[in-house]
Amino acid sequence: KSRSSSVGDGGAAADRIINQLLTEMDGMSAKKDVFIIGATNRPDIIDSAILRPGRLDQLIYIPLPDEKSRVAILKAALRKSPVARDVDLRHLANVTNGFSGADLTEICQRACKLAIRESIEKERQRTRQTAFDANEPDLLPEIRRDHFEKATKFARRSVSDNDIRKYEMFAQTLQQSRGFGTQFRFPD
Repeated sequence: KSRSSSVGDGGAAADRIINQLLTEMDGMSAKKDVFIIGATNRPDIIDSAILRPGRLDQLIYIPLPDEKSRVAILKAALRKSPVARDVDLRHLANVTNGFSGADLTEICQRACKLAIRESIEKERQRTRQTAFDANEPDLLPEIRRDHFEKATKFARRSVSDNDIRKYEMFAQTLQQSRGFGTQFRFPD
């Protein structure tokens, strides 16, 4: 956070933290095996002193996942869950354009919870109707299409189109302000 915008006692504490962080970062330059990696969804409020060359000087903009990446995220989120064969993760990835990895994971978790709740309710009804058979195996609830359909009704994108434009503009501005770009050439 920019030190000049600090207000009150909390701002003074933030200034001390940033100054200490800068001191520590400068002291690590001799250690070639130490890498400092930071991540933020608010690059616009990073103190410019942290972005100076020699500190966090390599900035990488990671956009929201494309369709192929969304399929991979859905598969990873569901890798330990029994998903019905007719659930088309590619279609789910297609209709969730603009969703972050966290948004997709939330859909999967909600669908899983719906399947579990349904399974618990069926088990309650079954035990009321018949005597419980101890030899009967407990079946894992399968996550079906209707669970995903219900889960997506509650889904929302956590990153707005306005946020995406802001991040892309910040990345472009930062790229342009770094070095000579493609215009530099040594004379022949």
